[in-house]
Amino acid sequence: MPTKQKSKKKSKKKGKPATPQISKKELAARKRKRAKQIQQFIGSLATYGGLGAIIGVVLFFVAEPKIALAGGGGVAVLALSFKYPMLGLWGFLIYMPFAGTITYWIGGGSPIFQLAKDGFYIPAIIAIGLWCKKTGNPFIIPKAIKNPVYTLLGFCLITLLLVNGAQQLNPPRPGDKAIPMGILGLKVMIGYLPLITGAYYKLKTKKELLFAARLTLILAIICCLLGMVQYQYLSSGKCNGTRGKTGDQLFKASLEAKCLVGGALVFSPSQGMIRLPGTFVAPWQWGWFLISNAAFTFAVAFSDPSPLWRMGGVFGMAVVFINSAISGQRIALALVPTVTIILLVLTGQVANLKRFLPIGAGLGVIIAGVIVSNPAVVQERIDSFVSRWNASPPSTFITQQFKESNHSQDGVFGAGLGRATNSARVFGKTRLIETYYPKLIYEIGPIGTIAMLALLTSVTVSSFKAYRLVKDKNLRSLGASYWVFILIISYNTYYYPLDVDPVAVYYWYFAGVIMRLPEIDKLEQIKLKEAEEN
Repeated sequence: MPTKQKSKKKSKKKGKPATPQISKKELAARKRKRAKQIQQFIGSLATYGGLGAIIGVVLFFVAEPKIALAGGGGVAVLALSFKYPMLGLWGFLIYMPFAGTITYWIGGGSPIFQLAKDGFYIPAIIAIGLWCKKTGNPFIIPKAIKNPVYTLLGFCLITLLLVNGAQQLNPPRPGDKAIPMGILGLKVMIGYLPLITGAYYKLKTKKELLFAARLTLILAIICCLLGMVQYQYLSSGKCNGTRGKTGDQLFKASLEAKCLVGGALVFSPSQGMIRLPGTFVAPWQWGWFLISNAAFTFAVAFSDPSPLWRMGGVFGMAVVFINSAISGQRIALALVPTVTIILLVLTGQVANLKRFLPIGAGLGVIIAGVIVSNPAVVQERIDSFVSRWNASPPSTFITQQFKESNHSQDGVFGAGLGRATNSARVFGKTRLIETYYPKLIYEIGPIGTIAMLALLTSVTVSSFKAYRLVKDKNLRSLGASYWVFILIISYNTYYYPLDVDPVAVYYWYFAGVIMRLPEIDKLEQIKLKEAEEN
């Protein structure tokens, strides 16, 4: 009896509850089940990988090698993602930040490679949907967003039928394919919404949640280090960039100028013009990747229970800050520090001096070192931002876009789905509208825009309520960090990040992560109670 009391005191002193005991029989059963699952996965990998290899060999002889690689690999990925949907979603999240690099450095810009990431996503979501139907679990999560989803979807389908349908029968321009354009426009608008469901069912335990947070951090660090090497290659002359070009070519992103990773870029230092894409297809996608990861690296730096991973989070924050300065993306330079300040205030970490001061000091030393070693670069980026702001303040720019959208579309249902969606231009002429809600007004009219705003508001409110239910300190802090990201993106109208990777993926996925937090927290509270009873 004294030994038991001593053990209890020791456990309480360390602040860590003892792990509930598992019988040898149960442990052996778990090991056998795990071994069987691994064996089945290896068998499936061999089967589908072999099938993909055969198709790849056939395509190699009847088509070009890139098509063979895409076809053979695509078959294997589609089959495995359908059979193992949760692994498919992990593959999707890992592949997405490198999709631009693979598309242009391996696929040569082939449209098949541009769609490769959906080879992970679509089969996985279909499999999860079938599982939900079979088991009776809800597919639309949480219930609060069900009516807004149906309202928006119904309105969009009416627009597709009445507006895009009429344009299909009587094309405004020769060659326009209005129905395919509308379908693609709808896919871009809410195509990744089921990631809420995917994330909800994928993350069952605290261990899996921390794995997702840490994986996001690792991907951010890898991409940011590659972005820094890309900048070094360009500044040292290993890559020419757009040096030597003339006229407008000095200021336009070009695939011919691509360097090390990613796609189109501008690097004309003589004109003070730098726009780097990092690992993505285009520079502005890289900018929004950095803005997103200002929140995700912050989450690990302040919320991970492991001191080692918190240090990794600080390093992640530092490389995100550095890339926001050297990438030439003014919006990243402005929003990365802004998002960090908002996170500090809204998550309450600024008041947590014990954790804030060491992290703030470490981050400050790293950033100060970079500024001191590259003062000209930092000053140039700041000057560029200030001059752009003075020339076209965001408030003026957004107001002008709203006015143009209102005057350019007729009727309640807008100009048609996809008509202002950049990726839909393969089906006809599209209009460039660089702000999100004016773009929606142009495509689906004011009522459709209100329906979309209602959906995003419902997601924001539901995720807020979800993370506020969490009792575990680290989980609650993690949820708060992700919720701030959801809040910012929901009501951001500058550019259209919700239409394009990576934000189009991260927004819906991390909304699902937050929705799952109360369930994970319940499990943790049960474990804590069991440990205390033992």
